[in-house]
Amino acid sequence: MKLRVSPGAKSLAVKGLYGESSLRLSVSAPPTHGRANREVERYLATLIGVEKSRVAIVKGRSSRDKLAFVRDTNPETVREGLVGLVR
Repeated sequence: MKLRVSPGAKSLAVKGLYGESSLRLSVSAPPTHGRANREVERYLATLIGVEKSRVAIVKGRSSRDKLAFVRDTNPETVREGLVGLVR
């Protein structure tokens, strides 16, 4: 899934859509030493209901625009975890 991440925010939250295909997230971790990326992975795993080890940032590790991959999970499971969070 495509993400637009705002690190260093006051809270951890889904902020809606960014454009037509990206999910906007704010994370409280700073964008240093991979902290924000790790927080994004943990948060997505919690939202989707899978183990953290199955979620990985595969593109954009040093960018606000990221691509996350959820291993061994079908798209329906991911969509179900995010339903109601995006307006």
